[in-house]
Amino acid sequence: MDVSSLKGRLPFEILESLAARGISELTPPQSLAVGDGLLEGKNLVISAPTASGKTLIAEMAAVRSILAERRKAIYIAPMRALVSEKFNEFRSAYPFIKSAISIGDLDSDDKWLSDYDMIFVSTEKFDSLLRHGINWLQAIGCIIVDEVHMLGEQSRGPTLELLITKLKETCGAQIIALSATIGNSREIAQWLKAGLVVSDFRPVKLVKGAVHNGVAFVEGSDGKHARFVLDGESQLDEIRIVEDTLLKGKQILIFYSTRKNAEAGATRIAKHIDSSISDTDRLGLSNVSKFLGNVLEVPTEQCVKLSGLAKSGVAFHHAGLLNQQRSAIEDAFRNNLVKVVCSTTTLGLGVNMPAHTVLVRNTSRYGDGYSSSIGVNEVMQLFGRAGRPKYDKEGRAFLLASSEAEVKRLFKEYIEAGADDIDSQLGIAPVLRTHILAFIAEGFLSDRNAIVDFLSKSFYGHQYRNMGYIGRLVDGILGELFEWGFVEHIGGGDVREGVFKPTRIGKRVSELYIDPLSAKWMLDSMQERLDDIGMLYMISNTLEMAPHVKPTEEAERAVSQYFYNHANSLILKEFERGVYGTYEPERAFATALMLNDWMEEIRERDLIKRYSTTPGGLYTKLTTADWMIYSAIELAKLIKAQTHRLIDIRVRLRYGIKDELLDLVRVEQIGRVRARMLYANGIRSVSDMRNNKDKVRAVLGKEIAERVLGSISA
Repeated sequence: MDVSSLKGRLPFEILESLAARGISELTPPQSLAVGDGLLEGKNLVISAPTASGKTLIAEMAAVRSILAERRKAIYIAPMRALVSEKFNEFRSAYPFIKSAISIGDLDSDDKWLSDYDMIFVSTEKFDSLLRHGINWLQAIGCIIVDEVHMLGEQSRGPTLELLITKLKETCGAQIIALSATIGNSREIAQWLKAGLVVSDFRPVKLVKGAVHNGVAFVEGSDGKHARFVLDGESQLDEIRIVEDTLLKGKQILIFYSTRKNAEAGATRIAKHIDSSISDTDRLGLSNVSKFLGNVLEVPTEQCVKLSGLAKSGVAFHHAGLLNQQRSAIEDAFRNNLVKVVCSTTTLGLGVNMPAHTVLVRNTSRYGDGYSSSIGVNEVMQLFGRAGRPKYDKEGRAFLLASSEAEVKRLFKEYIEAGADDIDSQLGIAPVLRTHILAFIAEGFLSDRNAIVDFLSKSFYGHQYRNMGYIGRLVDGILGELFEWGFVEHIGGGDVREGVFKPTRIGKRVSELYIDPLSAKWMLDSMQERLDDIGMLYMISNTLEMAPHVKPTEEAERAVSQYFYNHANSLILKEFERGVYGTYEPERAFATALMLNDWMEEIRERDLIKRYSTTPGGLYTKLTTADWMIYSAIELAKLIKAQTHRLIDIRVRLRYGIKDELLDLVRVEQIGRVRARMLYANGIRSVSDMRNNKDKVRAVLGKEIAERVLGSISA
């Protein structure tokens, strides 16, 4: 369909933007969407491969809502990186539309968003906004839900499902749901009362197959497996396919089952391709290497390893890296400096980072004591990274096989198989507990039957019809929330009767976006006198802080000693009876010890080694700990408990400092390192800084010192 044929049906601003980007013709999925009511406000589920044009379908619906109907549009996605990417793309295409992004603070109503027309949010953030009672919900005309297949994901799926259910029941907006991999797309479309667009169109042809013994087995036009020998010399298939890709002047993404395997793979590959890097690329890679190695004040072993590999045009990529490192690797790959990225499967979601060739190294993963195969949908997501529309005529996606017999198995189980169905994950007690409290706290639902009726409209209700199991879960959760003092029960002895209203504490727990059981644990813990370790254990022993670090021998001894020393503690006795769930005290205590070591100014590299974690893992824990200690402070205010020590611990966690530096870090531009430098030179308070300005200049340097001194003299 020619874009010009849409004149009169789309605002001219959209047509101008498309022309400026060189888009003159719609792709088949886009044409199907237009024909199925996209421009008339109809709900649509779009199931089509990566790079087939799904984003433009959503864009047309959103901009039409904003310009033609004068209503807001919302883009929702589960990954923050994906939300940020789409926000930047939209702002570039439509600079005249007031667009905003909100993916952070979960305890804020972000009132400023009401002034914007196009709003980009993460799933959890928008759910949080609803809990805080935003006043512009009815102003929304279009809701875009990206990666809707995440409904089937245990940790994030239920929140996404209930958010969609709430929006479709209360908002009256057009819903556009996008995914590359939905086996039961028709079932999801029926649930959303939506039209369905299914397309296998791909602008870049995708060659799929398996590799064994230096030979690529691919889908043949006659239905049989064609084969061709890969260029290169290595006897290792993993290296051979890299050689073949680089000899073609292309780049490759390799996906591994674990972080450790990704790092080991990058190390193996770097030894074989270093000599193939051009002098020009080597100069650029040198700069990338320096950046990756100097993100932290003192580089860790992981930083040193990553920096060294980057010089050879290879990098590993996983959640254990710092955000700055991941972004630098992604940019270097897009700029064709880094030629090979060895990643965990998380890179298959979120940011757009395509390559000519994709290799899935492992189709099974080990976790929780057993091995399991990864699903067809996940493999299809990873395969979708192969082929760059602006650079390649075809992309290649391969699985690695250990024998020709396995080649046949991989073809049958993955390449020739259809996408897996998406199943609701709503029947999980902790998730329902959090959302049922939110329903009551918002004033959205107030009695048991209304809650069960609402849940029957969820995807779970659509799939399973029988709400008996969910009804029993709801009864148990309502009883718990009442017993814990988070809701009042009015007009009935049984939870099936009467209505529920939030208590002051219950409403605040919902706003803080924490599990009610975590709140119960922290509220009870604050009834006792806690030392610093006790407070860190209080926030660590929560669902939000999982997964906890592995327990060290020191942690196992320390938790036993702590429980022994606090034998009269009612809270610990309650914990031992299982009142607070099934958390693992040794792991939670090890996490608390790691946080304490951070506050004692132990260096990052030593912490990472001591607790078998990573730089990214450490800073993720610190971010979550900040959220939990903030929540503890807010709860303490409600029960009139002392907050000053909690506030001090929050500051110490934020900066990684001993309490002697607390006064210094309150000054702008004074962090962990500069505060310690000043303290070591006898400047131990803001007052000392004012009285010893020359010494401050000598310690910090004139330029920084003048900014610091200026901030404290104001």
